[in-house]
Amino acid sequence: MLKNIGSNWLITVVTVLAVYLLTPFTLHKLGVDGYGTWLLITSINGYLGLLVLGVPMASVRYFAQHIATGDTRGLNEAIGSCTGLYLLLGLIALIVGSGLYAFFSLYGIPTALHGDARSAFAVMVLFVAVGFVALLPEGILAAHCDFVPRNFVRLATLLFRLGLTVGLLTLKTSLTVLALVQLACLVFDFTLCWLVIRRRYPEIRVRLAGFDWGMVRKIFSFSLYVLVLNAGARLSFETDSMVIGGFMGVGSIPHFTVANSVIIYLMEFVVAIAAVVMPTATRLQTQGKIPELREIFFKWSKIALSITMIAGLFLVILGPRFIAWWVGPEFERSAGQVLQVLMVSYLVFLPVRGVALPILMGLGKPRLPTIGFLVAGVVNLVLSILLVRPLGLVGVALGTAIPNVLFAALVLVQACRELDAPVGEYLRYVFPRAALGALPALGLLLWFKLGLEVRSLGGLAGAGVAMVVLFGLTWVFFVYRNDRYVDLRARLPMLREQSRA
Repeated sequence: MLKNIGSNWLITVVTVLAVYLLTPFTLHKLGVDGYGTWLLITSINGYLGLLVLGVPMASVRYFAQHIATGDTRGLNEAIGSCTGLYLLLGLIALIVGSGLYAFFSLYGIPTALHGDARSAFAVMVLFVAVGFVALLPEGILAAHCDFVPRNFVRLATLLFRLGLTVGLLTLKTSLTVLALVQLACLVFDFTLCWLVIRRRYPEIRVRLAGFDWGMVRKIFSFSLYVLVLNAGARLSFETDSMVIGGFMGVGSIPHFTVANSVIIYLMEFVVAIAAVVMPTATRLQTQGKIPELREIFFKWSKIALSITMIAGLFLVILGPRFIAWWVGPEFERSAGQVLQVLMVSYLVFLPVRGVALPILMGLGKPRLPTIGFLVAGVVNLVLSILLVRPLGLVGVALGTAIPNVLFAALVLVQACRELDAPVGEYLRYVFPRAALGALPALGLLLWFKLGLEVRSLGGLAGAGVAMVVLFGLTWVFFVYRNDRYVDLRARLPMLREQSRA
């Protein structure tokens, strides 16, 4: 499990590096209005993704069940059924996407961008529609817990995207070109994934003749809950750009999105755990190994919290200055305040999103978390609209932060109940030592900010390295000392012997 999660972490780190390179490059190439328009296009088209109806997550669950029992025939029938669904839903997405253009045209897009924005919007509709069937190989690999080869493909796709974006935007600055890059990368990724599947699993067949309405009904019975979950996620994380564009103008969107993107990729780092936990939960439930699953719940929740704290404290204290260096000084105050508000809430939200939520989905208990996420998304939208005028971007950030914390509490209680793990025991194991262990790092970061007043890349990098070293020492000798699942101090002699060998 650690190898799979580790490969997910590696690809997340590379993704973050690619985004940190591409974001200022794209922003400066397109300009604030152009980049804001691009973010609006991707935000609106993101809602087309809801038409996939939760089939990807549902497919992983049913694929994993057939794999756990060795039922190749049932697996191929499920794959054929999902393929037919993806093709049908992709066609629907093309039709609905044409209608969404009327909604997109209501926004005040600068006149000089009208033609380019229209064609970019059309390409992104095609990208979303084609992307449905492109989800199939990823589901097959995830159900096999084959994350390492999948992540090699992702790495190749990232490098392809990086080179293509820089090269083509240098030749021609255009929203349409940027959209075509996304489409080309999708085709590249899909092709490589299928080559991996054909090599590793020659028994797998994709045939529409295997389409089975009984299997479709099973998939829909679970996927409708996933649809609600995705709708809630979309409202929570993608609607902000639309609210800001409507009330403050497209030029304000980048100031929020720059801050949000920093945390979104931290969330991807934690969700890398979730990608492995969900099929693992399904497999362990099928095999009747609930105590083993309970151990995973406790152990990885604490690890997820530790990861969130390491990055979160740095972002709260020095994040605004990093944004000023990364994108521009004019973003420090506006984007920095958004970053701080969001990050505080994510200290609570991310550990639950990374472990508790996928466990519930893997156990086939999606009702409460999905409905809760949808309610949180609606509350986010309402609060953002109410607070955007009096508080600006900070109001939109508060509209996201408050529902996230409430949702996390709800899901945590439900996960503890399903695993017969008392909430008090969970809180005592996961939080106290981690919170106390974070205090020295917090003091160190405040010294770098207030005492040394670091602003340069070298100063920020030095602060980050010093914080990570202090975190490592504190976590080995205090937070995880005599830990019942991961005793890092006890493992140090073994690591020394292995390094000598």
